[in-house]
Amino acid sequence: MNWCFIIPVIVGVLCALLGYLLGRLLSGSTTNDTTELDALKKKYATLETDFNACKSKRASLETDLSKCNSDLAQCRLDVSAKPDVSNISSINTPVEPPVTPEVAIVALPFDADAAKTVFGKKIKQDDLKIIEGIGPKIEELFHNHDVKTWKALSECTIEKCQEVLNSGGKRYEIHKPGTWPRQAKMAYEGKWAALLKWQDELDGGKE
Repeated sequence: MNWCFIIPVIVGVLCALLGYLLGRLLSGSTTNDTTELDALKKKYATLETDFNACKSKRASLETDLSKCNSDLAQCRLDVSAKPDVSNISSINTPVEPPVTPEVAIVALPFDADAAKTVFGKKIKQDDLKIIEGIGPKIEELFHNHDVKTWKALSECTIEKCQEVLNSGGKRYEIHKPGTWPRQAKMAYEGKWAALLKWQDELDGGKE
C-alpha cells in the first residue's frame, strides 16, 4: 500500500471536514449574537422609558413636598400669631344667658276721693266688704286663704270662692259668690259708678 499517497488524502479530507464544521459553528454563533443583541436593545429601551417615568414622578413628589412645607410654615405662623389662652379660666365654661328682669306688675292707682263721692262714705283700699254679699266674717275667710286684695279676688274662680266659703262651715256655704270676682274687678279698676249701679240690682251678691 502506498501510504505516501493515502496520508495526504486523509489529511485533506479531515481539513475539509474541520473547515466545514468550523464554518457552521461560526455562522450559528453570529446569528445567536445578533438575536441576543436585539433583545438587549429592546430591554434597554424599556428600562429607559421606566427611568424617565420615575424621573417625572420624582419631580411631582418634590413639588408636593415643597407645597406641604410651605403650608406647614404658614400654619406655624398662624399659631404663633394667636393669643395665649392657656390661662383663661372661662374657656369651655358655658355662658350663662342674660338675666331678663322681671316686669313689675303695676297696680292701678286707688282714688279714695272718687270712691267716696260715689258711695257717700270713705272706702278703704282693698276692703273686700265693698263687694255686695261679703261681710266681715267672709272677708276674714278670704284673708285666711291669702285673698286680701280686690285684684286677688278678681282673679279667683267661682269654685275657688265657694271653697273659701265651705271652709267656714254650713253657715257660709249658702252664700252665692257668682258675682264677687266681677265686682272685685270693677273695684280694682276704679269703676265705682258702674259698680254701685250694678250692686243696686243685685240681691245679696246674686244676679
